[in-house]
Amino acid sequence: MTAEFDHPSREERAARRSRDAGSVWLQEESARSRRTPPLSRERIVAAAVELLDEHGLDGLTMRRLAQRLDVTSTALYWHVRTKDDVLDLAVDRIFGDVRLPDASGNWRDDVRVLIRGWREAMLHHPWAPGLIGRPLLGPNVLERTEFLQAALVRGGIRGVQLTVTTHLLANYVIGAALTEATWRRTTDPQERAEARRRITGNRDAYPTLNTSGHLDGTQWSDDDVFERGLEVILATA
Repeated sequence: MTAEFDHPSREERAARRSRDAGSVWLQEESARSRRTPPLSRERIVAAAVELLDEHGLDGLTMRRLAQRLDVTSTALYWHVRTKDDVLDLAVDRIFGDVRLPDASGNWRDDVRVLIRGWREAMLHHPWAPGLIGRPLLGPNVLERTEFLQAALVRGGIRGVQLTVTTHLLANYVIGAALTEATWRRTTDPQERAEARRRITGNRDAYPTLNTSGHLDGTQWSDDDVFERGLEVILATA
């Protein structure tokens, strides 16, 4: 948290008091924020996504966001209460990139299209998977979650099994995207090869890992592994 949060101005404190605590989706945007040119919530979110794509989660601060928008930090408080609000809005913006297909006669195909798009969006914005555990109440998130559950219901999945299957699919795609994004960001090809040699050089200690090709990216691509995993889940749903 930056110093500007530790010593907010009187105007900033008034802006914060004007909205209830809690999720940004449960707050009402103030009348002043809606008529404060040239800033808007849409512009703030677009700039935030740019900063997150460029610098990651640690690179997004309210001060830097204000600089990107060429406004004062105070102006931001009439539109968003905290950095967490900005992150919630940014995640929902990412979900808006996930194509929402028309429901077809094959519920599994509908789930495949949605889950593949979800993974693609998170890999395109590698900071996003780490935020999905937050309560997500934005319109884009809810619309796609509704589509997912409606497809599962068409497949005869109801009750607690509907909740379990929803969580299974969501956790699978989030975990896969998080692992892939982190691996790509922190590991170069030489390090990957060295990681594999750590296993192949200790065959007695890791016989199964040697046989299975653990950490050997030359055997199966991330896309292939993801698709096979998705099929396993759908086959047992």
